[in-house]
Formats: sequence, structure tokens, C-alpha cells
Amino acid sequence: MPVFTVKGIELELPKALAVPRIVEKLEKGQYEGFEARAARKRVKPGHKVLELGGGMGYLGSVCSAITGGRNVVTVEANPDMVKVIRANLDRNGHEAATVLHGAVAGDDAEGETLVFRQDKAFWGSSIASESDGESTDNLVEVPLLKIGALLKQYTPDVVIMDIEGGEQHLFAEPWPKHVGFLMMELHPTLYPDETVRRIFDCMSASGMIFDTRVSSGSIVGFRRMQKAGTAGIAARVRA
Repeated sequence: MPVFTVKGIELELPKALAVPRIVEKLEKGQYEGFEARAARKRVKPGHKVLELGGGMGYLGSVCSAITGGRNVVTVEANPDMVKVIRANLDRNGHEAATVLHGAVAGDDAEGETLVFRQDKAFWGSSIASESDGESTDNLVEVPLLKIGALLKQYTPDVVIMDIEGGEQHLFAEPWPKHVGFLMMELHPTLYPDETVRRIFDCMSASGMIFDTRVSSGSIVGFRRMQKAGTAGIAARVRA
């Protein structure tokens, strides 16, 4: 299997999954580059991190290097990628990080499994929808994990999310106060503008605001609002 090094992190990818586009990004060191820089700005030692959509384990490794693997939980729905993530975390010395197999859904989801569509390009895989048609060749059932239960069990300070449209179901209720930072990739081609507004409204109701320092295009960050009188102190500390 080919092994790539991105900003000091070694990533192994099965040959069957090494499509040209992802190989090019890995070879150029551009794989999840913006997300990694954002994580390095916001994840601090001691933070607990919950990652939804683990990719190859790169961001999980970035976060583990900062806060320790014992504080990092990565959730991945694609069964082909679970072992890849685990192997890459271990390869970089983060054996203590936790990898969970399952698709994340809202608290109103029913049943114990969800149907997941596996794309040849692993980053395009997602929870199946009616538009996937009747073919079952690339459909698999995976464990269903509810967002509320995950947030309650792992009490993360930081949540990082890239779940190819599945985010639209995770913002029906305000998020708990222990979440201080959320970074996610929006997929506005998969849902209407009203859904984007609902996500922003939910974050506002949760006491979080748009984080301009770590947002660009479809990648958006939200941070917990500072209490009155602390903004100036924070600015002096950064200086």
C-alpha cells in the first residue's frame, strides 16, 4: 500500500482506494490542509475532540499530537476506512485514540442501522438517499449513532465534522455548553438554503458565533461567545 507524508504525518492508503485526485493531494501535501491549520489554531492540550467523518485519520492524528490520543474519538461510517484510520493513527503513535464505526444521525432517527453508500472516492461516500436509486451494489448497512448520545458520552470541547450532507440532521436542538468549538464542511448542493440557515440559527441558540479565523468557503467554524469583558483580555493574551 502506498504511504504518503503530509506535514510530518504518515498516511497509508490501500491501493484500491488510491484514486488519482486523492493521490495528487497527498503527494502535494494539500490533503485537508485548511482543516488541519484550523484544528491547530483551536485544539489545545487537554481538549477532548470528537471527529465525525474520519477520512484517512489525518485530522485525528493532528488533534492527537496536540491533546493526546486518549482525548480523541473519531467516528467513521465507511467500513473500508475504519481499518485505514486505525492503522494511520497507530502508525503515528496515537494508539490511545478511539475509532468508532457508525453513521451519525439526529436524535429522532429510528432503528439501529442506516444504509450507507460507498463511493469509489472514499470522501464522497455518504448516508444513502432516495436519489441513489434501486441498485444495492454499493450500499451497506452500518451502525446508527445518535449525535446527542455521542455528545453526552464523550463531552467534547471540540467537534470536527465532514459527513457529506449528514450534518443537515444534527442541528434540531441546541448543542451542549461543553462544546466550545465546531468546525464543519457544509454541503449546500445537497440541501436548501433553509437548512444552512437552520444550522447557523442552532449554533446561535447554542451560544456560539461564526468563527472568521478558521472559516473559508464551505468550511465553517463556530466558537463559543466570550463573556462580556473577556474579549480585551483574550486579545492581549494572543498579542
